[in-house]
Amino acid sequence: MKTLPDLSFEDEARATGARLIAGVDEVGRGPLAGPVIAAAVILGDCLPQGLNDSKQLTAARRESLAGQIMAGCIWAVGRAEVDEIDRLNIYHASHLAMCRAVAGLGQRPDMALIDGNAVPRDLGLPALAVVKGDARSLSIAAASILAKVMRDRIMVDLGQQHPGYGWDRNAGYPTKSHRQALLELGITPHHRRSFRPVHNILCKDISASS
Repeated sequence: MKTLPDLSFEDEARATGARLIAGVDEVGRGPLAGPVIAAAVILGDCLPQGLNDSKQLTAARRESLAGQIMAGCIWAVGRAEVDEIDRLNIYHASHLAMCRAVAGLGQRPDMALIDGNAVPRDLGLPALAVVKGDARSLSIAAASILAKVMRDRIMVDLGQQHPGYGWDRNAGYPTKSHRQALLELGITPHHRRSFRPVHNILCKDISASS
């Protein structure tokens, strides 16, 4: 039986003297297109009912919870763009987005709970990495929901600018239809050129033109 996220990690942080605790998560490591988005959320007294790992929620439920988070919690979103992903690699770009999200908070947290197995090097404050944190910590779950909703909105908008890739449905992930569209329609400025499926098409195009 799966357990739901709770405030255990937040309570442990408070026991050490931390008052403002931010949950931090990112969305968008795997897609072939679009930015990677991170969110930082300080719940405080704001505790929307039903917070969970964003992957366990329907799109409608995520939207509802994101609205409650934005209305009642301290939050910020950071992003790393496609050119930064290609230059830094996706791992470092996702950490950059996390640092930007934390830096954007209206109040500086005393402690950050980071989803994953590593704390971003340049975060600049005490932090704890929590593996599968979005399923274990309510603060990280809130961040995962907000990051997912924000990124999905971005990809819907980009999909309207570049029809045919199905970004409103696949959010830039390498689905069969997206990969086929890459072959038929070509590469957009929003595709990650360092990712193998995109890189391979670029190499074929260069070989064909030489």
